Amino acid sequence: MVKFYSSSETYPYPFPAVTLAYFLRYPNPYSTHVLSTDTIARHYDPETQCLTTVRLHLKRSKLPSAVLKLLPRSLLGASATGESQTFIWEKSVVDLKQGVMDTESRNLEWTGVLSVVERQKFMRPKLEPTLAEDTKIWQGMEGAARRHGFLNLGNAKVEDTGETTDVISSVTLHSHIGETWKKKREAAREGVAEEEQPQKMGFLRSWGTQALQRNIEKIGLTRAQRSQPNAREGMKVVLERMREGGLVAVLEGMRQDREAILAGRPLLPEGENKQR
Repeated sequence: MVKFYSSSETYPYPFPAVTLAYFLRYPNPYSTHVLSTDTIARHYDPETQCLTTVRLHLKRSKLPSAVLKLLPRSLLGASATGESQTFIWEKSVVDLKQGVMDTESRNLEWTGVLSVVERQKFMRPKLEPTLAEDTKIWQGMEGAARRHGFLNLGNAKVEDTGETTDVISSVTLHSHIGETWKKKREAAREGVAEEEQPQKMGFLRSWGTQALQRNIEKIGLTRAQRSQPNAREGMKVVLERMREGGLVAVLEGMRQDREAILAGRPLLPEGENKQR
C-alpha cells in the first residue's frame, strides 16, 4: 500500500535564483527544526553541464500523537514526548543547459515504519528564444553555477525580469511495518527475539498489518500535505532576501535565523513558527 501526494507552484523568480534559493533555504523562519545541513558530495560535469549534489539534513521532529498511539514508543526511538531527530538524505541534479533541476529526499530513520520520498522538478518555462535570448539564458545558468560554489562567488541581486520558475512536487509514503514484523517473527521462532518481542507481536496481531499500514500512511500523508505550504513560504523568504540584497542578504538572514534558533527566540509572531 502506498500513499501519494502532488502539488505545483510557480515562483515569480528566474530559474537561477530559485535553484540557488533551494540550496540556501535552511535555516529560514519556517524551518526552525532544521539543526544542520552538510554537503556530502558535489560534482559538475562540463559535458552535460549538470551539477549533482548530495546533502544530509539533521532535523528535529515531533512524532504525531496518532503515531505514538499506534506503535510502542520504544520501537520509534522517540522520547516520552515524542520528540526525536532524523537524518534526511537529499540528492539534486541541476541541468544548466535545459534549465531543469530534479531533487529527491528521503528519511533515513524509521524506514521500517514509514518511508517518505519527496521529489521536486524545477523548470524554466519553455521558450522559443532568439540567439540573443539564448545567450541571456546561458549567462543566467552560468551565474547560478557560480553562486552554487563551482565558479567564482558572485553577489548580484535578483532583478525583476518577469521570468518565472515552475515547480512540481510529489510525496510518496509507504509503510513497511508488516515487513518489519515478519522479520521479527522469524527471529522469534529462531529464539533470538528481544524481551519485548511477544508484546509487540501480540500488538500487531490485534491490529492486522494492512490496517496498521493504512493508518500510518494516512497520518504521514496528512502531515506531508500540511508541510508543503510552509516549504513554499520558506523558499519565498530566501528569494525575497535575494531580491533585496543579493547573496549577502541571504547569508546574513541565515546567520540571524540560526542565532535566533539557538537562543530559543521566535522567528515569526508567536504561534506562527512552522516546520518543514
